[in-house]
Amino acid sequence: METTELIDLLSRGEDSRHQFKADITNVDALAAEIVAFSNTVGGRIFIGVNDDGSVRGLSGGDVARLNQLVANAASQNLRPAVNPLTDNVPHPAGTVLVITIAEGINKPYMDKNGAIWVKNGSDKRRATSREEIQRLFQQAGLVHADETPVTGLSAGDVDMPYFEAFFEQQFGEPLAQHNQPLPQLLANMNLMNQGQLNVAGSLLFAKAPHYALPAFIVKAVSFVGNQIEDDRYIDSRDIIGKLADVCRQTLGFIIANTRAVQGEQGFNTQGQPEIPRIVWEELVANALIHRDYFISAPVRVLVFPDRVEIISPGHLPNNLTIENVKAGNSNMRNPILASFAAKLLPYRGLGSGLLRALQAWPDIELVDDRAGNLFKVTVSRPHVLPATA
Repeated sequence: METTELIDLLSRGEDSRHQFKADITNVDALAAEIVAFSNTVGGRIFIGVNDDGSVRGLSGGDVARLNQLVANAASQNLRPAVNPLTDNVPHPAGTVLVITIAEGINKPYMDKNGAIWVKNGSDKRRATSREEIQRLFQQAGLVHADETPVTGLSAGDVDMPYFEAFFEQQFGEPLAQHNQPLPQLLANMNLMNQGQLNVAGSLLFAKAPHYALPAFIVKAVSFVGNQIEDDRYIDSRDIIGKLADVCRQTLGFIIANTRAVQGEQGFNTQGQPEIPRIVWEELVANALIHRDYFISAPVRVLVFPDRVEIISPGHLPNNLTIENVKAGNSNMRNPILASFAAKLLPYRGLGSGLLRALQAWPDIELVDDRAGNLFKVTVSRPHVLPATA
């Protein structure tokens, strides 16, 4: 790092990626800082810098001591070990030690006492909630939300006619001819854990999954105006049921609350949707399958006169970015749901759904909101000129 870059970074103040320390003498305190950056998005610690960004500088002895402290903290005081980089940057007021910590790929990281730290703005805090710790394990691919057992739902809650029809269609024989007990069969299909339906099994095949999983629904609203603050609406609905039913009803809601275009068709014809149906199929299926089921919140579908917003709980997983998505990359956040989705929903998988939507209707904005922990798709609706006499 050059001195000019250092001065520029210090002038911007502290944030989630940049932290200033006048000095550090405690190896445990330094380990906690490294853990927090590793568990979040990575960043830099500037040692020899006051809270206001002014440089107090470090002596040669300080630099040697701190480099050894960094090495000890990274290798002995946190698990798993990480490899931060250090850079001794000259400044007119003295040397500044810059520690660069990459976002970890083996989350969650913890200090030697087992505490898990994450960044909270420019500071750090302990991760204590179950959902937050689960998401860290999820990012490491060690646990998936869709395999989590659902308390109160068992094999007796399966919609048997629906499941029997699915089974016969997929396996070519009636379920009645299958020798295994239903709980064992569901477990073999990765739909049941520990005697309970898991999230995937519940959402796919339970008679009424919303009773046990009330947050995992779709809240859909069609507004009169173009602002969400406008309390006037045309239609509002909580869409519940099995995942396939939720997908179908959500598609119906969007199509019913957007326009049909006559084009060159006759006056009495039904007309074509203003935006191709495949766009809504891909976006709704993507929202239901790839949302973060560790977050207790619904998918939201907001229809405005100028746009439609589909908002999913959870930002893009791991290091996936909007650019990666547009290049066709994907990450299986809910692998069980994804494996069944192609058989029950208008879903093709392979990371191609958003690409198909963009190809059919390029005027789509993708927003990966990591601070708000959500993923938003905004589809601009075509402008319609007012009718003339």
